[in-house]
Amino acid sequence: MAGGGGGAWKVAYADFVTALMALFMVLWISAQDQEILIATSQYFQSPFNSPMDASTGVLSDAAGGGNNSMSDADPSSIADLALLNKLAADFSKALNVDVTSEDAPIQVKITNDGLKLTIFDQASRPVFKQGSDEFTEWGDFVMQNLAWAMEQYPFRIRIDGHTSSRDVTDSRDYSAWELSADRANATRRSLQYYAVAPDRFERVTGFADTVPLPGKPADDPANQRIEISLVVLEPLRKNAL
Repeated sequence: MAGGGGGAWKVAYADFVTALMALFMVLWISAQDQEILIATSQYFQSPFNSPMDASTGVLSDAAGGGNNSMSDADPSSIADLALLNKLAADFSKALNVDVTSEDAPIQVKITNDGLKLTIFDQASRPVFKQGSDEFTEWGDFVMQNLAWAMEQYPFRIRIDGHTSSRDVTDSRDYSAWELSADRANATRRSLQYYAVAPDRFERVTGFADTVPLPGKPADDPANQRIEISLVVLEPLRKNAL
């Protein structure tokens, strides 16, 4: 019977054409400038949180919006974006929390100089015991996992404690100022206890209720939080896992 062999040749030809197209894409991407390379790499690592869309994902503070742009950023910072995004993903995995979610107990954002972690002291998942700087079981778990991840990278660490105006008391001896500062220091002590070298800490500050979250009233419980800024002072690439 003429025309034997079926359609096997068509499958082989389709695979050949697909391989050629893949090769073309690789060559085209490789020929682009660094900005496009970084953006493309981030897209394929996390297509739903691509740095090409500055309104979503952990890259929102560094990859666009306002006067910040990748083209204006320092080249070494741009080169570190992939590892910063990977570290944010590592935090998410270690804590079993979607750190990009707006209602997550922990949020991670990439900034122009590193990473910013916001740990919310939520009523449903408190980090500290009521009115004190003593960690809950969940808070201790968070500190332990964050410390192990931070220790691997050359960050300088700044810790800021914040409360809501609901935490303001009339006591002369202990107010929201003391509470926010004590919680920030408790965070430092815990990170240092588990893994982080003491000389990595650059600043520990308590702000009481003076710096509410953008768009939140001062008495909103969401203002009860610890903010940890991880500042890059040297390239991260040598520490890539």
